[in-house]
Amino acid sequence: MSLQEPASGLYGLRARRARLRRTLQALAGVSAMLLCGWAGHSLSEQRGLEMLRQESRHKLDLFAAAVQGSVRRLEHVPGTVQLNPDVLALLRHPQDGSLVQRVNAHLLRLNGHVGSQRVFVLDERGMVLASSDANLGPRSLVGADLTFRPYFLEALSGRVGRHFAIGAVDGEPGYFVSHPIHDGARVVGVATIKIGLGGLDDTWAMLGAPALVADSQRVVILSSEAGWRYTALTRLSDEQRVDIQLARLYGEEALPPFPVALPDSLLDDGPEQEGQIGLPGEVGRPAVPRKALALVRALDGMDWRVLVFVDLKTVRAQAFSHALLASLGAGCLWLLSVLVQQRRRILRHKLEARQILENANADLERQVARRTAALHQTNERLRSEVREREQAELHLRETQDELVHAGKMAVLGQLATSITHELSQPLGGIRTLSGNASEFLRRGELAVVAQNLDLVAQLADQMGHIVGPLKGYARKSAAHAQAVDLALAVRGALLLFEQRLRRAQVRLIHDDLPGTHQAWCDANRLQQVLVNLIGNALDAMADSPVRELRLCAGIGQRPGEAHSPSLEGWAWLRVEDSGPGLSEQQRQHLFEPFFTTKEVGSGLGLGLAISRDIVREFGGDLTADNRPEGGACFLIRMPCVAAAPASEASEASEASETSATIPLPLHPSDPDAP
Repeated sequence: MSLQEPASGLYGLRARRARLRRTLQALAGVSAMLLCGWAGHSLSEQRGLEMLRQESRHKLDLFAAAVQGSVRRLEHVPGTVQLNPDVLALLRHPQDGSLVQRVNAHLLRLNGHVGSQRVFVLDERGMVLASSDANLGPRSLVGADLTFRPYFLEALSGRVGRHFAIGAVDGEPGYFVSHPIHDGARVVGVATIKIGLGGLDDTWAMLGAPALVADSQRVVILSSEAGWRYTALTRLSDEQRVDIQLARLYGEEALPPFPVALPDSLLDDGPEQEGQIGLPGEVGRPAVPRKALALVRALDGMDWRVLVFVDLKTVRAQAFSHALLASLGAGCLWLLSVLVQQRRRILRHKLEARQILENANADLERQVARRTAALHQTNERLRSEVREREQAELHLRETQDELVHAGKMAVLGQLATSITHELSQPLGGIRTLSGNASEFLRRGELAVVAQNLDLVAQLADQMGHIVGPLKGYARKSAAHAQAVDLALAVRGALLLFEQRLRRAQVRLIHDDLPGTHQAWCDANRLQQVLVNLIGNALDAMADSPVRELRLCAGIGQRPGEAHSPSLEGWAWLRVEDSGPGLSEQQRQHLFEPFFTTKEVGSGLGLGLAISRDIVREFGGDLTADNRPEGGACFLIRMPCVAAAPASEASEASEASETSATIPLPLHPSDPDAP
């Protein structure tokens, strides 16, 4: 018991020392962070303020140069007015109307040349004798009494007058410059120019901060803020207000005080001053003032002063960011020192963890080797299964092609009788015509022989038109998708049933013209599908009192909807009959292999199943339904062909028309049959 108490006391002392050491380290780290943050803020604020001051001074120099260049470039114009002898003659003879007109015209030309607002001449009594605006009628200065203007009094005393004022007639602000007109040593008149200040509004943007221009009375005459114009920067005495009212420098304005309190040091007469002021708060936070750097610059040769107020928000935000970075840097250094102290313990733990990791890695490698071997075996089995499936699919396709070809041969066998009848007539005609040609050749009647030979050639072409589609239909070939004219495909299929249609007295409805609708499929296999569907339709209508076969084509999402103006979507063919239709049981099993509605021995039940597989190879589908008016309806839906350019469309149309001119075999009852 006595041995455990000193041990526990020593452990507690070490724990308290460790906590005290950690506390002191934390306090030292926090103190270092605060000290570095304060130092970073101070240095950044000083540096940012100096850079902002230099940038603002540069912009202020540019603005002052722009103002001086815009205003002072025309100060010499009044001094040139008296160079015109008519001006001095008018001052000597003010009642001479011709002199008044000539001087007005001269001043008008001068004003238009220099681009000022007005140029006018006053006599020694302050009356305007001539002006460039004499043609403005009531708004003209001619006849106005301007003795109250300071620029007139200064020029009358022999000095050059310069100051800002609002026009007595037009009410527009301007900068007036006046020069005395001498007749010998005597001042007999005053020449004055009014320089417009509207162009200076475009120069505020170069400052990038709120700014103003004040005259010698410390009254704001120009400003980027409309609410600051015609406000007094300092408190005006009663005497100053009386003089301003008498001179009517600012019109009828009451001259309220400037909304921002400015220190007296900014309004001294020195060439340049600066200071920090508080601007009104931003919109939404009017109670929070903004710190701004105010710079004042006097314009050389003028009694104007330019004031610009640069917001210190960016400088303060940057200083805060730098203070935060400095604090974070100090915190990182403190954390680094803590990390160095923990390095030994971490290294020891790393060695232990490395040993554990090496053991786990060895176990993992053994497991990966076993899994890799198992995966390799599985992949080999999958490859073997894939090869077997590919071979089975290839065999299935070959079997399907054989079934398609067998179906073609079966149809051709069924049509052999009608085809033989169609070919026997041209062959009989050829035999008769050839015998006649021999007899007429013996007689020497060559014209008749030539006519018979022409008829023989026509009958041979007719037989070629009959045999040609049969050869293409019977040809065994792989499916090859291309643009297929639906009207020509239907005509090729109907060619095989022409004799049967006539014999069964079936009414055929098919008015689709070549070149109207095209689908992306294989023409030969599409004809096989159509032959199968048409044959089924004829079988279904064998016992019907009304036999009507309808074939129609179109472009659109579904039959019956309005056609899309573009050829994107689906092309469809519809085969309808007037037979008994399909029962519900037949519709459910219609496309199953070996399902047939015909008598035993009449079919294998593979035609519709193969037809649907053929259409699906094109990317389409084959469906069946009943017509509302009675009978069955089979719908073939296939991808349509994108619209071709006009030239290609016309060529396709011509090709379709050429193909449409192939004659069908003549029936024996036709009057034109041989």
